[in-house]
Amino acid sequence: MEFAKIVAYGLVAAIGYGVIHDQVTVRVCLEYFTIGHPLLIRTTSPTLLALAWGFAATWWVGLPLGVILAMAARRGRRPKLCASQVRPYIFRLLAIVGALAVMTGFLAYLLAARGAIELSKDWADLLPDGTQIPFLVDLWTHSASYLFGILGGAVAAVFIYRKRAA
Repeated sequence: MEFAKIVAYGLVAAIGYGVIHDQVTVRVCLEYFTIGHPLLIRTTSPTLLALAWGFAATWWVGLPLGVILAMAARRGRRPKLCASQVRPYIFRLLAIVGALAVMTGFLAYLLAARGAIELSKDWADLLPDGTQIPFLVDLWTHSASYLFGILGGAVAAVFIYRKRAA
């Protein structure tokens, strides 16, 4: 039962992160969701788009994250950790990922505003004037969340496993 609870915490936490993340980034650049992604639901409502994409884009990260963390906490002969002991690692991971995503978004904004980075002409031509930099900010922010989430999940699993030896 504890294994399943940990998997559920990982899944629900990732989806919650994705929905909150997308509620912010959809307001930075709506076109990132309406032009930069395939049609998921027929709406231009930022709130509904963020809810739909927040779920669709993160459940598949949260499920393996939960399984990996549950294995780190429960498999083998070492003393086992329960779900309530793993939960702080998940929350800490998401807080760190969120902070790194925000910093990456600011970096993208600074670089784009100075002309150091830009969208490819194909993407830029699809977007309304004035949305290229916000689109880049969203692109970098989302990419950072995936990258740091996956790497951070692996690091969290190591910390969880090592805590079992203490």
